[in-house]
Amino acid sequence: MSDVDGSGTPDDPWLLTTPPGSSQFEAHRDTAASPPVLVVRVGSTRLEYDLRCIDDLHAMLVAHGDWMPLGNADEQKDATPGTVEAWGRSSDNPVGGWYGLKKGLRGRFGSYVPPVLEVLGLAEVEHNARNNRMRAR
Repeated sequence: MSDVDGSGTPDDPWLLTTPPGSSQFEAHRDTAASPPVLVVRVGSTRLEYDLRCIDDLHAMLVAHGDWMPLGNADEQKDATPGTVEAWGRSSDNPVGGWYGLKKGLRGRFGSYVPPVLEVLGLAEVEHNARNNRMRAR
């Protein structure tokens, strides 16, 4: 995604689009936070994910070796098993649960984190109207 604006810093966030292209959002790395976070802004809503989710998701995708469905669900809804969304909240992932850090806003991992991996050149993400997938680069 060479046409993405921003450098991923707090002063110059990435301007990204969800995989289906239906919503725009900003994202940046905040390495000064404790723990360091990936900040996502959707309108006036601020979501935070543990920054290690970028490296951990990439490593999982490399080990997976194939396309993986993204899934997408609010925190209050169950994630479809076998999806990136389900992995982002699973007790089997490297943090032993949610990468999302703000109670009530921990979901939507499958919507907002894959485009960050894509802009970093770590993953390929489909951009269909529904049922998108990703794989490691």
